[in-house]
Parts: sequence; C-alpha cells; structure tokens
Amino acid sequence: MRVLMYYNNRDVRVEEMPVPRIGPGELLVKVRASGICGSDVMEWYRLKKAPRVLGHEITGEIVEAGEGAGDYKKGDRVFVSHHVPCNKCYYCLNGSHTACDTLHKTNYDPGGFAEYIRVPQINVDRGVYILPDEMSYEEGTFIEPLACVVRGQRLARLKPGQTVLVIGSGISGLIHIALARALGAGRVIAADITEYRLDAAKRFGADAVINATHDVRKRLLDLNDNRLADLVIVCAGALPASTTALSCIDHGGTGLFFAVPGPEIKVPVPMNDMWRNEITLRTSYGASPVDIATAMDLMRNRRVVMEDMITHRLTFDEGLLGFQLVSEARESIKVIFEPQRR
Repeated sequence: MRVLMYYNNRDVRVEEMPVPRIGPGELLVKVRASGICGSDVMEWYRLKKAPRVLGHEITGEIVEAGEGAGDYKKGDRVFVSHHVPCNKCYYCLNGSHTACDTLHKTNYDPGGFAEYIRVPQINVDRGVYILPDEMSYEEGTFIEPLACVVRGQRLARLKPGQTVLVIGSGISGLIHIALARALGAGRVIAADITEYRLDAAKRFGADAVINATHDVRKRLLDLNDNRLADLVIVCAGALPASTTALSCIDHGGTGLFFAVPGPEIKVPVPMNDMWRNEITLRTSYGASPVDIATAMDLMRNRRVVMEDMITHRLTFDEGLLGFQLVSEARESIKVIFEPQRR
C-alpha cells in the first residue's frame, strides 16, 4: 500500500509498505479521508520520531474484522480515534483522561496517512465510532479536532454571554470560534497576523477581528466596551501569542492555552497580576471519549458546521504540497488527503 512518510516539513515522500495484518479483536480500515493537524507540522514535536507515517484525523471503511472485534463488520463507515485511555487509572477515574499513560502510548498502525490502517484491540474497544449516514468521510475528519476544542472549552468553563478572544485563526482557532458561538458566547473576537485568516474568522462566526501585528489589548478594549476578555484562547504556538494572551484576560477571567510554544521556550507570567485579579490559567491536551461523543452530537445536530473550512483536497502525490500549505499558514485552512484517489 502507499503511505506518506514524513521526514520533515520539506521532505514528505510517497513510499510503499505492506498492508498491515490484523489479529484477533482488531480491524483493518481502508482510509477514505485524513486531515492534516497543526501538530503534524510542529517540527520540534515531530522530528524526534521521524521518519514516520503521521495522520490521526481519519475516517474510513472497515474491510476486515478479526475474531472478537465486537459488532463491527466489513463495510461499516467509521471514525477511529488514535489515542484511547485505559479508563481505570487514577487520572481517568478523576476525569483527566488525556493525562493517562495509556492514551499517550496508543495509536493505530502505521498512521493515518496510509491507504490502510490496523486498529489495535484496545482502540477497537474504546476508539471506533460508526459514522452517521448523513456524515461524509470528509466531514468526519473534523470529529477529532472538534473533540479537542470541546474539551478545552469545557475545562475553561465557557459561560453564555461571555466575551471570548481567540488568538490564532488557523483551523483550531476557527473551530474554537464556531463552538464558542454555538455555546452562546456573547461576543467572539479573533486575532491573527494574516488578513486571509481574519477574513475566515469573520466567515465562521467572529463578531470582530484584530490584526495581531497591532496592539491587541488596546483594540480589544475598544471593541469590548473598555473591558478585556472573559476567556482568552491561545491557538498559536508563537511566544508573542502567549504573552499577548496574558495581557488580555479580564479580572476573574480565564486563559486557555490550547497551543503552546516549543519546550525550550519559557513564557513569562506576570504572576502578581494573575494573583491580584484572580485570573485562571488553564491548559488542555487532546480529547477523551466523552469529548468525542459530544463532538459527534454537535456535528450530527448541525450546531457546529465545518465542511466549508476545507480548502484543499489532495492525493498522496501532492503530499509535500499539503504539508507546505499547513506549515506556511498563509492561504489554506483545512487540508485533507484522500488516500484512495490517484
């Protein structure tokens, strides 16, 4: 089978690998659509494990089911979660599923940028979801990223009527905008350094936008009746995005770090201001099974609609182009691969 092998953001190759063989309780899934995540182009995160077949936002069709694979059968249309928790450790039992060691170790074989994947038994047990008939394979690639956003806003305790500032209007920022709007935010404001993405933010639900090359705090005060934001969501990994966020949180508000700088970068936190104004700083990573179920319900009920965020549908032969589009972050939003199309 054909796969996309990642070496770095400028070196992505179509290579051949054997179709995985499945064992008892496992599934073989033909990948129909696979989205590129912003984390796929974070070289500080990916290079240490390269070369590797990446991809974790996949939908597909079951073509083989091993004995003991439950009720799943050949022909089922599915979304498959790459990371799944153990559901029995201290962290899982206390609601911190994405801190579970099992979740950080599980994955499918070899990765979502392949024509076929083997779904291990543990993923079959708690990470395979039947796609609703009305949901296309392409739309299903948004389940995982929306679930991550659902988790972030749930942990940040977004309340109806609050002002939300989203810093970074790439795909994760746009999904945060759409979800905040669906959950009843009073005002949603987006910031980014590119006009293309600011225009996209307005299309997908932002009430106002701020060019982040200017004074974001001052502009926020102008737009929000001289108040800062109740919730500031960081969706860009550059250090200025984090420092700007810290200056834009209102008294009693919350800062959600959905994206973070690289591990060697330290974010200076004005702790005295955080303490005096009772500001909460919060992080979120990944998604738990409950977040995935919530995301699917939101999509099924059309409360969050994201298909129009897809700007590029590519084949594996265009793999390098796909990674360049996402890493350059200029005129693309959601890029997906269709492995079976040539």
